[in-house]
Amino acid sequence: MEAANELSFEEAMEQLEQIVEQLESGDVPLEKAIDLFQQGMKLSQLCGGKLEQVEKKIELLIESEQGFQKKPFAPVNEDKGESF
Repeated sequence: MEAANELSFEEAMEQLEQIVEQLESGDVPLEKAIDLFQQGMKLSQLCGGKLEQVEKKIELLIESEQGFQKKPFAPVNEDKGESF
Protein backbone atom coordinates (compact mmCIF):
# COMPACT_ATOMS: atom_id res chain seq x y z
CA MET A 1 0.00 0.00 0.00
CA GLU A 2 1.30 3.44 -0.96
CA ALA A 3 1.87 6.06 1.69
CA ALA A 4 -1.55 7.54 2.43
CA ASN A 5 -0.55 11.14 1.66
CA GLU A 6 0.56 10.09 -1.86
CA LEU A 7 -2.80 8.55 -2.79
CA SER A 8 -5.34 10.34 -4.92
CA PHE A 9 -8.91 10.50 -3.65
CA GLU A 10 -9.93 7.81 -6.16
CA GLU A 11 -7.09 5.47 -5.15
CA ALA A 12 -7.92 5.92 -1.46
CA MET A 13 -11.61 5.20 -2.10
CA GLU A 14 -10.75 2.08 -4.10
CA GLN A 15 -8.55 0.76 -1.28
CA LEU A 16 -11.24 1.61 1.26
CA GLU A 17 -13.84 -0.31 -0.77
CA GLN A 18 -11.53 -3.35 -0.90
CA ILE A 19 -11.06 -3.21 2.87
CA VAL A 20 -14.81 -3.00 3.44
CA GLU A 21 -15.38 -6.01 1.16
CA GLN A 22 -12.79 -8.03 3.08
CA LEU A 23 -14.29 -7.10 6.44
CA GLU A 24 -17.84 -7.82 5.26
CA SER A 25 -16.84 -11.28 4.02
CA GLY A 26 -16.32 -12.37 7.62
CA ASP A 27 -13.45 -14.68 6.62
CA VAL A 28 -10.75 -12.46 8.13
CA PRO A 29 -8.94 -13.43 11.36
CA LEU A 30 -9.43 -10.99 14.22
CA GLU A 31 -5.89 -9.53 14.13
CA LYS A 32 -6.12 -8.98 10.36
CA ALA A 33 -9.59 -7.42 10.79
CA ILE A 34 -8.21 -4.96 13.34
CA ASP A 35 -5.37 -4.00 10.98
CA LEU A 36 -7.81 -3.59 8.08
CA PHE A 37 -10.10 -1.47 10.24
CA GLN A 38 -7.21 0.82 11.21
CA GLN A 39 -6.15 1.17 7.56
CA GLY A 40 -9.77 1.89 6.62
CA MET A 41 -10.06 4.63 9.23
CA LYS A 42 -6.88 6.31 7.95
CA LEU A 43 -8.15 6.13 4.37
CA SER A 44 -11.54 7.49 5.45
CA GLN A 45 -9.87 10.45 7.17
CA LEU A 46 -7.72 11.06 4.10
CA CYS A 47 -10.79 11.09 1.83
CA GLY A 48 -12.64 13.39 4.22
CA GLY A 49 -9.70 15.81 4.28
CA LYS A 50 -9.46 15.84 0.49
CA LEU A 51 -13.21 16.54 0.22
CA GLU A 52 -12.87 19.44 2.67
CA GLN A 53 -10.08 20.91 0.55
CA VAL A 54 -12.24 20.69 -2.56
CA GLU A 55 -15.20 22.29 -0.76
CA LYS A 56 -12.98 25.20 0.33
CA LYS A 57 -11.81 25.71 -3.24
CA ILE A 58 -15.42 25.69 -4.46
CA GLU A 59 -16.41 28.22 -1.80
CA LEU A 60 -13.72 30.57 -3.06
CA LEU A 61 -14.79 30.26 -6.69
CA ILE A 62 -18.53 30.83 -6.40
CA GLU A 63 -19.38 34.00 -8.24
CA SER A 64 -21.73 36.57 -6.72
CA GLU A 65 -23.21 39.78 -8.11
CA GLN A 66 -20.21 41.76 -6.78
CA GLY A 67 -17.67 39.47 -8.44
CA PHE A 68 -15.98 36.52 -6.87
CA GLN A 69 -16.88 36.23 -3.22
CA LYS A 70 -16.57 33.45 -0.67
CA LYS A 71 -19.85 31.67 0.01
CA PRO A 72 -20.44 28.44 1.93
CA PHE A 73 -20.56 25.21 -0.02
CA ALA A 74 -24.08 23.77 -0.45
CA PRO A 75 -24.82 20.43 -2.12
CA VAL A 76 -26.94 20.66 -5.26
CA ASN A 77 -29.71 18.46 -3.88
CA GLU A 78 -30.10 20.46 -0.67
CA ASP A 79 -33.69 21.45 0.10
CA LYS A 80 -34.07 25.14 -0.57
CA GLY A 81 -37.61 25.40 0.81
CA GLU A 82 -39.21 25.80 -2.60
CA SER A 83 -42.65 24.30 -3.05
CA PHE A 84 -43.77 22.76 -6.31
